[in-house]
Amino acid sequence: MTAHRNYDAPPLNLAVLLSGSGRTLDNLLERIAAQKLYAKVNLVISSREDVRGVVLAQKAGLRTIVSSPKGRDRSAWSCDIFNLCRDAGANIVVLAGFLHLLEIPSEFESRVLNIHPSLLPAFGGKGLWGMHVHRAVIESGARFSGCTVHLVDHQYDHGPILYQKVVAVLDDDTPESLAARVFAVECEALPKVLQVAALCGIESLLRTKSIIASTTYSSQEF
Repeated sequence: MTAHRNYDAPPLNLAVLLSGSGRTLDNLLERIAAQKLYAKVNLVISSREDVRGVVLAQKAGLRTIVSSPKGRDRSAWSCDIFNLCRDAGANIVVLAGFLHLLEIPSEFESRVLNIHPSLLPAFGGKGLWGMHVHRAVIESGARFSGCTVHLVDHQYDHGPILYQKVVAVLDDDTPESLAARVFAVECEALPKVLQVAALCGIESLLRTKSIIASTTYSSQEF
């Protein structure tokens, strides 16, 4: 699925890795179809077979592979994952609700992006994903949360931050209500960063490693 716009450069070739519902993948596909993201999804890899994300990817006609880490050496499994990404011609790998730590080969360093539902470095790390994050934010008494797009390194939820978007935590928030508002800004943040890479070149991310956002921005910024 590709945005049909007359850019000089070819669209970004994405590999999307997921472990769950595929909501982030769904958002990317919608942005691409609406010509708001100059990219195509070449490959979807799921670490689990029995998840909505697999069904969604298959219905969209995307090449979809299930690769479980269970019983696998992490180095060997990571190598298999990135071999698939390489063979698919992916120049950006997006972790879209992907719950596993990968060993990133040198050729993919600074080309793997993650979207996390908090303002990192707060509320990140092993075990802090999905509703666990929002519950921890509320229990801490924090007044703000949000999302973070960052380059991935060899630690959970770690690496240079590219973009953050802030939401207020309300007095009557539940983990579910906070999650809904955070996901809404995730749906803006990740495509924004990818569009920068599409229009300015992947090297623009590698060079600046900083597109930090304010709490609001115009859709016409890029």
